[in-house]
Amino acid sequence: MSGIYIHIPFCKHACHYCDFHFSTSLKYQKKLINSINKEIEIQKNYLQKTTIKSIYIGGGTPSIIKSKEIHKMLTNIKKHYKVDEHTEITVECNPDDITKNKLNDYKKIGINRISLGVQSFNNKHLEFSNRTHNAQQAIKSIELILEKKFKNFSIDLIYGFPNMTPEEWEKNLEIFLKYKIPHLSAYCLTIEKKTVFYKYQKEEKIKELNQKKLINMFLYMIKKLEKNNYKQYEISNFSLRNHHSIHNSNYWKQKKYLGIGPSAHSYNKHSRQWNISNNIKYINYIKKNIIPFKVEKLSEKNKFNEYLLTSIRTSEGVNKNFINKNFNSKLNSFLEQKLKTIPKGFIINNKNNIKLTNKGKCFADKITRDLFY
Repeated sequence: MSGIYIHIPFCKHACHYCDFHFSTSLKYQKKLINSINKEIEIQKNYLQKTTIKSIYIGGGTPSIIKSKEIHKMLTNIKKHYKVDEHTEITVECNPDDITKNKLNDYKKIGINRISLGVQSFNNKHLEFSNRTHNAQQAIKSIELILEKKFKNFSIDLIYGFPNMTPEEWEKNLEIFLKYKIPHLSAYCLTIEKKTVFYKYQKEEKIKELNQKKLINMFLYMIKKLEKNNYKQYEISNFSLRNHHSIHNSNYWKQKKYLGIGPSAHSYNKHSRQWNISNNIKYINYIKKNIIPFKVEKLSEKNKFNEYLLTSIRTSEGVNKNFINKNFNSKLNSFLEQKLKTIPKGFIINNKNNIKLTNKGKCFADKITRDLFY
């Protein structure tokens, strides 16, 4: 089972927290989409004929390009890859791009999952982040998705905006629950370099929320969503039964995936590679039938650390049998010794698995680093 990710690097304008690769100019849109279609053909053997169970069109903002362009990409993938008839096909959308006609088009071309970039139902936070929509548009877009009977869709929410109150976060979750949205991806705001928020922070115009407030928001979310039958199948992801994201799960379960487009990453269990993050250079290389990428061959140590990094974030946790079968005894012994250094109450270490407690999930990055070889 494998997945394909397509990166559409265009946005209407830049959100203040975003450090993904994108352009606000659509000047080279046609050439770039042609290049993406060409790369789909060039890369047809990367996944070695394994069955495709997930196609994810992300960005950037894929919903700003025409549906017929997305249809061409999907048709091209089905021509060159072994695509399962029940494949999850997701497109990322901004609320202000959602219309009845667009949703009708998406259904016709086979898209069966929408990932909606709501980020907040609070206009103050949306304006502060330089989002292109307001809270009313976000709610309207959710209502349209439900009206068009998309049974599988997700929204993104961010918590931890500077000066955000617990009540504001609770309100966001109340609106999410009101509409019984099948899936939530909830992310703590991180201030990355090369973003407007980073500039604001350097100029002391904003301050990150203190850790205690962030932890309380995170723990409140877990409790609230579990009470309403949402499973936290990964630290940042919650779903109703049978609505987890196959695309996301491919990453955490070490499945092969192919990334198409500028800045897209690929993984085949032996190496990782990533395309150049430059639209013009990408177009010019593809014109010559060359994929402009860098590659990292994965050593046993790399594979061990990556397995810990991805699996410990999931509800299944680290599978000890998998480690015994796939890694040498030195790494096994190392892990057992390291586990003894983790304070009580942060992990559950039983015969078969290593899992984070809710308390441990608050410090997942630190715990993972401590377990790295």
